[in-house]
Amino acid sequence: MAILPSLTELLKAGVHFGHKETKWHPKMAEYIFTVRNGIQIIDLEKTVEKLKQALEFLRTVVEGGGVALFVGTKPQARKHVQEAADRVNAPYVTERWLGGTLTNFAVIQKLVRKLEDIEQELSAPEVEAKYTKLERLMFERERARLTAVVGGIRTLKGLPQVIILADVIHDETAVREARRKLVPTIALCDTNTNPEVVTYPIPANDEASRSIELFMSLFGKTIEEGVAARAAKATEAAAWSEKARAETVGPEEKEVVVPDEIMVEAVKKVGLKEELVV
Repeated sequence: MAILPSLTELLKAGVHFGHKETKWHPKMAEYIFTVRNGIQIIDLEKTVEKLKQALEFLRTVVEGGGVALFVGTKPQARKHVQEAADRVNAPYVTERWLGGTLTNFAVIQKLVRKLEDIEQELSAPEVEAKYTKLERLMFERERARLTAVVGGIRTLKGLPQVIILADVIHDETAVREARRKLVPTIALCDTNTNPEVVTYPIPANDEASRSIELFMSLFGKTIEEGVAARAAKATEAAAWSEKARAETVGPEEKEVVVPDEIMVEAVKKVGLKEELVV
């Protein structure tokens, strides 16, 4: 598992800062350490505890061959979410969560195929002869639009096994669809969030860029570890399989040659003529 950040590192990233006391969610009470100048302060020891649980689960999922989907559509999260996803070749959503991404996945797949068809048309050698300048411009605009909404999930061939979110409230549609499709979620939960809608909530500042960057980096490193562990297991399994195959293959059977005199004697006993013996 990725090395957990120290309390000092969490403090430097501003992970402990929550929202104003007037904007809190009662179900976050157990994660609030104190209130200073009207701002709620998150208990970082509980942050580390919940983070450890989330990372252990994430590694287990990836090691077992599961896919993690990164989601972060608010401005300060987009860059860090995409960087973490790109680092491990994971699917991501950073522009806008399309309603039905999980609950109507077949329609999303149609949009992905449409994007791929447009890209194929635009990359064809005869594109200039086949389409007018205006038609090519229309294609370019449609490609840009589709890339923004489904470009990050074009490698997603089915429902993900876990979704990682930078902000539960900002991407509540994603959370709602995940709950409906029983897809586990890992998410930063600020003091104004209901942690019960998330499978693995991590009490943390979900507004500060440095806080988001810290956690997304940890998720990326954990996925890398899971992928490496999966590859190591596959290599080990292949080696054991080869060894077992070598041990179960016995020596080649030798051809048994019966002397002619024994064959003749056997034929006489059953009443056949010697000339029938080949």
